[in-house]
Amino acid sequence: MFGFKNFIMEEDGIGVVELILILVVLIGLVLIFKKKLTSLVSDIFTAITDQAGSIYK
Repeated sequence: MFGFKNFIMEEDGIGVVELILILVVLIGLVLIFKKKLTSLVSDIFTAITDQAGSIYK
């Protein structure tokens, strides 16, 4: 009976469950805001490319 109580009280798997839940939330957010994120990244790279071209001229 003592071994079963220790098994129930063990919390080593809690970290794994929390990590999986965080990943699921992050993936969900990326899927929801995919269009906005793509637009934002595209604008950032366009700005970087434009400003980098002005440095070399």
